[in-house]
Amino acid sequence: MMISTWRKRRAARLAGKQLRPESETGDIHEVTIPNHFRCPISLELMKDPVTMSSGISYDRESIEKWIEAGNATCPMTNKVLRNLDPIPNHTIRKMIQDWCVANSSYGIERIPTPRIPLSSEAVSEIHSKIKTACRKGDQAGCQNLAAKIKALAKESERNKRCLVAAETAGVLSSAFEEFSKASFDDHVAVLEEILSSLAVLLPHDKASTYLGSDASMDCVVWFLKSEDLSTRRNAVLVLKELVPLDNRKADMLSETEGAVEALFKLIKAPICPTATKASLLIIYHMVMSSSSSSPTKAKTIATFVDLGLVSLLLEMLVDAERSICEKALGVLDGICDWDQGREKAYNHALTIPVLVRKIHRVSDLAMKFSVSILFKLCMNEKRGNGGVLVEAIQRNGFEKLLVLLQVGCEERTREKATQLLKLLNVYRSRVDCIDTVDFKNLKKPF
Repeated sequence: MMISTWRKRRAARLAGKQLRPESETGDIHEVTIPNHFRCPISLELMKDPVTMSSGISYDRESIEKWIEAGNATCPMTNKVLRNLDPIPNHTIRKMIQDWCVANSSYGIERIPTPRIPLSSEAVSEIHSKIKTACRKGDQAGCQNLAAKIKALAKESERNKRCLVAAETAGVLSSAFEEFSKASFDDHVAVLEEILSSLAVLLPHDKASTYLGSDASMDCVVWFLKSEDLSTRRNAVLVLKELVPLDNRKADMLSETEGAVEALFKLIKAPICPTATKASLLIIYHMVMSSSSSSPTKAKTIATFVDLGLVSLLLEMLVDAERSICEKALGVLDGICDWDQGREKAYNHALTIPVLVRKIHRVSDLAMKFSVSILFKLCMNEKRGNGGVLVEAIQRNGFEKLLVLLQVGCEERTREKATQLLKLLNVYRSRVDCIDTVDFKNLKKPF
């Protein structure tokens, strides 16, 4: 009986039917979805029917995916569509809703009336209102408009794409700069709302022009130091879009008071994986920036080291997922260019075990950073007992580097691995990974 019921249900699903068993008799009632209520693409009940220029109606989600895939023809007629803008079919939508209500006793729920999707004209109107509010210094008006943009972006992916395509982030960033130039204390609310909206519209390359100013950067860092977790998350996500685009932004961030400590705090006390990844990416660009002067970079590195970043990164690497692992290794690689960073790494028990383990266990990028860090530590080892060189051999680092050369890697990593093998080979005869004496008292199982 159970097998028969399952077969009926499966056959009904394939035929576009919905079933509901009666509790008293256990019989199955079949409700057939009318063909003109089903989307020709998905063959499912249409939730938001729209009509194309060919006169054929589809579910909005299905036809938009078809168009986004690069198709300009009607799926049913194969004729070229004169207009790619779908028109809501209110008549058939109401018919579907009436049919759902009529069959509600069989467990069919009424489809909700879909909201009208955002249009480019509506976005342009919002932009105009934001610019007017900025000129007038209308904080409340601009705050409400920013909140409206955030709500529209969260409502659907289609709305978000429309806002991003219209460069709404640039308009919001310009407004952020305007209000940040004025009294910050008087405009905290509107600046926070704009920042929250910008975080929803990621990525936004066009926004860097305005958010990169001194006034804007100071405001973003102020929010980065906030006690509110959501505000700190929004701030670090916006900074993540700015810093990689221009090394000067990394330098500005390094010189902004409290920025280094705030980023360290986001790693020490994580809010969410997204914020942690963003923080690590920003720190990576700060410690690897080629445009900053040596004193500025040295001060930044020293601050991170004094805060305990090296220990924090090594502990994080023990069980971090791939993306976080790659970014953490990248930051550690940059820090180990400096004496303070290497000294902390030498004195931490996890350094060599973690680095050797990550050579083959994560990704090519993680392998590249792991070999680079090992290379820097081994080349600068000054202790007479071999220090990290001996420990790397004990942890099977020699064998893993040999495998690396056999498997293959990029040229620079290969050069470092080759030099590491030469350094390690000097100490191989002095290190016994397994002492045969340990097996003397073992009883053979055979």
